[in-house]
Amino acid sequence: MRATSFVFMAFLAALFGLAGIARADSLPISGAAHLSIRLVAETDAPRAGSDLTVALATTPSPGWHGYWSNPGDAGYPATLDWTLPAGMTASDPAYPMPTTLEIAGLMNYVYEKPYAPLVTLHVPAGLVVGTALPIKLHTAYLVCSASLCVPESADLSLNLTVGDGRVSPDKQAQFDAWRQAQPKPLGSTATYQTTGGRLRLAIPYPADASLDGAYFFPAANGFIANSAPQTVTRDGNRIVVETKAGSGGSGAFAGVLRIGPDRGLAITAKPGTVAAAASPSSSTAPSASRGWALALAALGGAILGGLILNIMPCVFPILSLKALSLANAKVDEREARHEAIAYTAGVVAVCVALGTIVLGLRAGGAAAGWAFQLQDPRAILFLLLLVTAIAFNLAGLFELPTPRFAANSNGAAGAFATGALAAFIATPCAGPFMATALGAALALPWIAALAVFAGLGLGLALPFLAIGFIPALRRRLPKPGGWMETFRHILAVPMFVTALGLAWVLGKEAGIGGMTLGLAAALALALLLWLAGRRQVRGLAAGWPIGLMMLAVVIAGVAIVRPAPKDGTVTAAAGAQPFSEPKLAELRKQGRPVFAYFTADWCLTCKVNEKTAIETDDVQRAFKAHDVAVLEGDWTDGDPELGRFIEAHNRLGVPLYLYYAPGADQPQILPQVLTKSMLEALASKG
Repeated sequence: MRATSFVFMAFLAALFGLAGIARADSLPISGAAHLSIRLVAETDAPRAGSDLTVALATTPSPGWHGYWSNPGDAGYPATLDWTLPAGMTASDPAYPMPTTLEIAGLMNYVYEKPYAPLVTLHVPAGLVVGTALPIKLHTAYLVCSASLCVPESADLSLNLTVGDGRVSPDKQAQFDAWRQAQPKPLGSTATYQTTGGRLRLAIPYPADASLDGAYFFPAANGFIANSAPQTVTRDGNRIVVETKAGSGGSGAFAGVLRIGPDRGLAITAKPGTVAAAASPSSSTAPSASRGWALALAALGGAILGGLILNIMPCVFPILSLKALSLANAKVDEREARHEAIAYTAGVVAVCVALGTIVLGLRAGGAAAGWAFQLQDPRAILFLLLLVTAIAFNLAGLFELPTPRFAANSNGAAGAFATGALAAFIATPCAGPFMATALGAALALPWIAALAVFAGLGLGLALPFLAIGFIPALRRRLPKPGGWMETFRHILAVPMFVTALGLAWVLGKEAGIGGMTLGLAAALALALLLWLAGRRQVRGLAAGWPIGLMMLAVVIAGVAIVRPAPKDGTVTAAAGAQPFSEPKLAELRKQGRPVFAYFTADWCLTCKVNEKTAIETDDVQRAFKAHDVAVLEGDWTDGDPELGRFIEAHNRLGVPLYLYYAPGADQPQILPQVLTKSMLEALASKG
């Protein structure tokens, strides 16, 4: 009924030239369309039985605009008439956050820049690979300028073929950017109250989260007066929006809260009692003290998290031997401090560089997180070969030439390289404080966010920095002797274990063939290192031909390895189901408690928690006895949907553990280090 009224309004505007955004000076004109629309599929070869996302990539001509699903006081949204193969279905379009446009007292929700509504098509199961999937769309829409409205239409088509569902990197980046523009689900319910012609809306929102240009867009007319001013007040862990109530509307309603440029939250509001905000201020920016508090807390968490990384098996051997070499070398205080500073600079430089890349990718719309490079098997293979070389060096097979990593390096250049190496191979690890700190970086300005990444590096470098600057610590370390060579060989063991773990991850990402390629490359590298070691025993240099062959092994391996094709099967650990947001909603609707955990094969902390807590018999029995549903989200390959869900909980990577109690609006975020007793206690609460 409302759509009909909008059409009628547009018709009157075109006929009589009413004032406002819907005003028209003439009848619809002919010629080129004022909205350029392309139908784009995320993959041209969707899998049978899967969901396929298609975008209506829309570009308004300069000076013109299209409409949101709720156009506001005038206009009407686009209609979509699909012609699909038998059994295929299409969802309603999901729109990005609009902007406001007010003319002559009429408020409209529009798009003046390129935008892309997203539609999910479900491909029927049982289709044979190679089956043609012709898709046609007829869309009718209204496009307006400041003085003219033109009803237009377009006929669009796609010719798809059932295949393996593979998405090219270019398409992945394009759709990641479009999805990034979509409002994110709030995850908890808002409350509204209408009194004396005013509507007061309370939206749960962390007090320390950033807020810029807040505005509420209702998904349907009638609940608020669109053109009335809105007063937005921060009141602790909620946002209160007050405005003039609309002429109709009852029960729950939906909408989008703008929280920053091109950033919004999709909310659902239910009627209830809403207390007035404690402060009448309409400021939508967090106070300076809150911003500083968030930044300092994140920095402190990052330093603690980095400090804990030093006990990880891939970092501890490097730190130990570097510390012993500094303690036992005959260097003065000045040289010791220089090495400590250089080591710290190497660690911090790598952490800041990785943080810069993460923030840049996220700004471009990608769902990238900490250790994003480990989602690519080429990076895993490179790390495998690097760790293999370090392990054989510690085992005494060969000696590294200058610049010498680990224990065999003296001087600032070697210390810098050692620090950079330690930071790079520490990326698969995460510990207490680290995820919360890096997640908080999402809500900080980019300078403060980079300071958090630098804090992570500082924490990782702190032990060696302390040894370099505190002579008493160096004097407490063991005196040099023959035991050091034995200790060095012992430290090779955790590095070999790390190499085995990387080979396993490579197999998960690139399949058996990829793992075989990685092991073959590691074997070839080991043989070349053995040859270099034999020459060194005879007092000769390793020689540039051997060096070139090593480089060729690395380049060839990285160039050849590729991700394994996906067969569409999503697996989970025993007792768990693969995570999806619809599955989570279904389980919560049933009133069941839900434990959802997000992991990756390259995440050491994740795997330790799974083996020592989540997958233990005691915990599994407790979950079963109290009907706790378990959902596992595998982020090994950087699935963007999971990435966006993780980001919505202010986390920059895995592990992430959530517990949804029956009836609770928000999940309980669990610590990054789990215990059996902790999970059993949660299960017993129901």
